[in-house]
Amino acid sequence: AVRMGLGEHFWNGDIEAAYRHQLGPSGVTLEALRQHPEGIRVPLKTRYRKYAEETGGMARGFGTPSGRIELYSETLLGGGHDPLPDYHAPSVSPNASAGFRNRFPLILTCSKGTIYCESQFRALPSLRKRAMDPEVELHPDAARERGIAEGDWVRIVTPNGSARAKAKLNGQLDPQVACGQHGWWQECAELDAPGFDPFSDDGVNYNRLISLEQLDPVSGSSPLRSYACQIEPVTG
Repeated sequence: AVRMGLGEHFWNGDIEAAYRHQLGPSGVTLEALRQHPEGIRVPLKTRYRKYAEETGGMARGFGTPSGRIELYSETLLGGGHDPLPDYHAPSVSPNASAGFRNRFPLILTCSKGTIYCESQFRALPSLRKRAMDPEVELHPDAARERGIAEGDWVRIVTPNGSARAKAKLNGQLDPQVACGQHGWWQECAELDAPGFDPFSDDGVNYNRLISLEQLDPVSGSSPLRSYACQIEPVTG
């Protein structure tokens, strides 16, 4: 930050000043924490209805310009955005055009598995044996149309790239939706479970499927849960 001329926003490069800033609200000093590397217990009191706490006879309110819950956002309006929530179709969608829909007819989303923590712990045998491979969920009708059975290796193909996963059938999904998983790369030697090259066309890296060219104009987030794809059986 200092080299980029932004030092004033980052304690002029003083990392200890940053630590002290972060610790400030806790009441714990950096020196005390260093003397107790095992951690320090801080007696915390849960506060309810913080918005109703009064200062000078006035309720604290919420962190908005009006102090109220806002459906009409003056903050968004000031930034040149629609102040009311509305639906906008994803920019990379099967509905973009008939030709595009023929190539990528499915809506691709993703979810976090309950066994692992983000992209960690695939190397732990106690966890890996419960989820050996990355999966993509499909409606049985969508799988049948593509000649895919439960447990088959398939390829997820998008305008940006491709990745492999094992098919898992889910009758509760919309037939037009496919739900993949991110975070796969580690091997688990004890179970002879392979690792995966994150940059390979034959890999399982969900991130390679999504382009960063179309970002949300408000949050800047990428369309990880609203892309277009096709699912193909892996042959050979």
